[in-house]
Amino acid sequence: MCLIAFAIGAHPGCPLLIAGNRDEFFERPTAPLHRWTPPGSPVAVWAGRDLRDGGTWLGFGENGRVAMLTNVRSAQPGSGARSRGELPLRWLAGHDGVEALADGIDPVAYGGFNLVVGDFPAGRWAWLSNRDPADPHTEGAAPQMQWRTLLPGIYGVSNAALDTPWPKTERLKAAMRQALDQWDSPPSGDMADEHLAQALAENAAVPDVHLPPTGVPQDWERALSSPFVDMTERGYGTRSSLLARVTVSPGTALPLLTMTEWRHERPAAGAHRWSAAPPAITQVTW
Repeated sequence: MCLIAFAIGAHPGCPLLIAGNRDEFFERPTAPLHRWTPPGSPVAVWAGRDLRDGGTWLGFGENGRVAMLTNVRSAQPGSGARSRGELPLRWLAGHDGVEALADGIDPVAYGGFNLVVGDFPAGRWAWLSNRDPADPHTEGAAPQMQWRTLLPGIYGVSNAALDTPWPKTERLKAAMRQALDQWDSPPSGDMADEHLAQALAENAAVPDVHLPPTGVPQDWERALSSPFVDMTERGYGTRSSLLARVTVSPGTALPLLTMTEWRHERPAAGAHRWSAAPPAITQVTW
């Protein structure tokens, strides 16, 4: 994913809410959100899948774990010896805590990344990165993994450090805050989904004065500044959008996880938006 906003413990009726866009080259083969078991894993996951390297960018384990991944932008990005997409699967299939996860990651083996992990039943959340939060766009790994525990609240991450106030990140966080403020007005979940879907579909670039200095050319920076990215001429853009929420109702023993994914096929000349097919909706008790 290249833009994610998420709320943890911010509303009693919706203890987890996630909205994100995944940006990628059109030629990279990808499977949609589905239930599958990674090789060698004892845990099944609900996630999309990178069919080139086998990893994922956002997933939910049947054990109640969550993992979200974004790349960190730099002028000369290094792909690293290992695929970043394996990192979410490592958390989803594991049983160790965040400290053990961080200790087991070699920061120089991967290109720059942000990894948000959560154990929903335990109420534990953390952010990890192999880049210095004070200077994330300088290529080269930090000497050791960076990580911190996340308390209840609303967070956003794109291609810089967690909660870096890029305009599109702040825009999506504001939409999430508004969706939760209106949660108690029925139909709460449907209204939140509609509001966040509109925010994810926004494709207006921000004024140049507000563009972040990440080292890429200015025209790239401008095209990447909107939540929905359309760089058709370069074969790149928003490939999918996902909304996920966990809801709890009085008298209900188990929380309900609802995942909704829109797939965006390579757009025709000058055209994009949601794909013609209806969104895929998956619901599971968690």
